[in-house]
Amino acid sequence: MTDKQNLNAGFTGTPTEQPEGLTKVAKSAAKEMKREAYAVALGARQHPRTASALLLTTGIVAFGLGYLLGRSSAEGSTRPYWR
Repeated sequence: MTDKQNLNAGFTGTPTEQPEGLTKVAKSAAKEMKREAYAVALGARQHPRTASALLLTTGIVAFGLGYLLGRSSAEGSTRPYWR
């Protein structure tokens, strides 16, 4: 049986090779997304009424567009629903 000290030998918690290519781009994008999410959360915390008004307006517009698209696709159909 192997002891735990041999299993942990050489592990420092960070890779020895720096990421490159797609890995580097993905890590950079993830870091930027976290930063942007923090900025949005901070803005919402500082201006709660504006944030809730924007969220409500976006929801109403999205619901209206969805309703209109659903309505137009139902009007174009000539066959009954159950067929």
